Amino acid sequence: MLTRLLVVFLSSLLMASAARAAAPVVLLTENFPPYNMSSDGKSFAREDNIQGIAADIVREMFKRAAVPYSMTLRFPWDRVYKQALETPGYGVFVLARQADREHLFKWVGPIGPDDWILLARKDSKVSLDNLDAARGFKIGAYKGDAIAQHLAKQGLRPALVLRDQDNAKKLVNGEIDLWATGDPAGRYLARQVGITDLKTVLRFNGAELYLALNKQVPDEVVKALQAALDQMRAEGFIDATFARYL
Repeated sequence: MLTRLLVVFLSSLLMASAARAAAPVVLLTENFPPYNMSSDGKSFAREDNIQGIAADIVREMFKRAAVPYSMTLRFPWDRVYKQALETPGYGVFVLARQADREHLFKWVGPIGPDDWILLARKDSKVSLDNLDAARGFKIGAYKGDAIAQHLAKQGLRPALVLRDQDNAKKLVNGEIDLWATGDPAGRYLARQVGITDLKTVLRFNGAELYLALNKQVPDEVVKALQAALDQMRAEGFIDATFARYL
């Protein structure tokens, strides 16, 4: 209890300091359910028309830190990423924090995971220790996705679909044995088509997703946002937000 109170107290000090110094931060994102998505499914949205786990968390983070911001969702991702990288006062979410990107941004997070998994029906007897053990099973994946490309490079030759949620239906119908997808993305997409009785049989890759800020964003702003996120996690806000979507 004392530790939690100390976190709240220190967070409040950092947020007050950042609020005095902060200029508006321009936040950019893309359609990446369930973390970020437009309310109408289109490739452009602003402010309250952007939904998702990360969008809700980032809004609350900036609100608590009293840092002004704007939020825009647009396509393509390469443009969004380049703007945040090159333009002072910009940020992008959610972005995997990888070694080759570490020095390019200032980071706030983690917001959530982006794992690669193999899903099976709840009654499936499939048990896997590694990806190589999946050979011989019919695997469904999403065309053009990095997961599908990785499986192909491993010689697993997944059956591809144009909509990843179609794999959930194929799995339940017995058309495929395994579904290669992301977590939590796969769980969210399955839920959208009324399917919840799936189980993870292998987790074979993973990354943590962050808010990435241009390096010109002041350190006190970054610290205040991180303090706000830490406070939200301690209070259970993060878990509650995930539960609303999953």
